[in-house]
Amino acid sequence: RARDTRMPFTEADGDRFATKYAAIFARTPPPPAGRRRKPVRTILTEPELNGYLRYRGRQVLPVGVVDPYVFALGAGRLSGVATVDLDAVRLSKPRGLLDPAQLLRGSVPVTATGVLSSNDGEFRFLLESATVAGLEVPKSLLQELVGFYTRSASKPEGYTLDAPFTLSGGIRQITVEPGRAIVLQ
Repeated sequence: RARDTRMPFTEADGDRFATKYAAIFARTPPPPAGRRRKPVRTILTEPELNGYLRYRGRQVLPVGVVDPYVFALGAGRLSGVATVDLDAVRLSKPRGLLDPAQLLRGSVPVTATGVLSSNDGEFRFLLESATVAGLEVPKSLLQELVGFYTRSASKPEGYTLDAPFTLSGGIRQITVEPGRAIVLQ
């Protein structure tokens, strides 16, 4: 079961996250194989991330996604919740009568819990469960929400839940511990 107690955070926490985030992505990638440098570890706390999302979220979150909170549960597990405008997704394309997305109405809490795994700079999010308005939903419905809200000119279908991804800045590993994540470059 996911933890549902939010840690308190401030705007200063969000500012610390922004500083650390900028430093992570400003670092040059590690040297080619055979040449080593000492790994760089950056600790990002749950209050820092959530302070960033709350106070700077309008700059980074898609329209229709508000009040997000990410829980760092430990053992690689993350859980996130946000209020999501489901009408925008439902109305984004024609739907048949039996399409489960026909039931999506209003702005409601959406949660997802899973494990972030990493292997030599390649990451995956392995979904364990998802809910919409407190009701368990199939992965396919969450995928439709994720795809819709992560669309861009370079990725017109948005992100796919199961697809591996890499992060810039030479990030090799992210370890999720209770209340924090450790980024290794």
